Amino acid sequence: MNKIKYGIIGASGRLGSEVINLFNEKGHTLVFSFDVNGEYRSGQPQILIDCSLPEVFPKSIEYFKEFNIPFIIATTGLSKINLVELKSLAEKIPVVQSYNYSVGIQILLKLTEIAADKLKDWDVEISETHHRFKKDKPSGTAKMIQSIFKEREVNTSSLRLGNVAGEHTISFGGLGEVLSISHSATSRRTFAEGILKSAEFVISKKNGLFTFTDVVFS
Repeated sequence: MNKIKYGIIGASGRLGSEVINLFNEKGHTLVFSFDVNGEYRSGQPQILIDCSLPEVFPKSIEYFKEFNIPFIIATTGLSKINLVELKSLAEKIPVVQSYNYSVGIQILLKLTEIAADKLKDWDVEISETHHRFKKDKPSGTAKMIQSIFKEREVNTSSLRLGNVAGEHTISFGGLGEVLSISHSATSRRTFAEGILKSAEFVISKKNGLFTFTDVVFS
């Protein structure tokens, strides 16, 4: 991949800082940022990354429209209205939207789809644990897991403890056995690596709304 000039919203946050470290390590150049400390500009970015909070979404969209460049959004807790707006904007500019940029989570989702199809009469529970500062509950990833079960109601337990980057477990219980599918993120770098992979994927696209599933399995 050629070296790129990138912009980031939520630059001083946990994920934003990890993205900057990784992108700079790979030789890419930060030319725009926006966070609680204000705005920084030194050029026109070729791609825009949003690692902020849902309440910043309107401002993120302002920048998205201004720069008119491929957009990667990692914000969790987006509303249905937010997602509809992204879909509309993606008709002209490419967008990657996901609540989780871990490759391992993508494999977990595939395994859960298989288990859900084969174990229809088993009990199911989802549990997720994140750091104490995470505001949305359940997590966006838990909602992605829940969506696999469509109309079926699946209980989700959410814990907010310490500095946990992210843990998700789906447990299936029959009358004589229990199957658990788990994933633990040991570092936020894994999410930054997924965002980098998404940048390599989307920067050449002309338009369209993509997920990290598209990035990993395309």
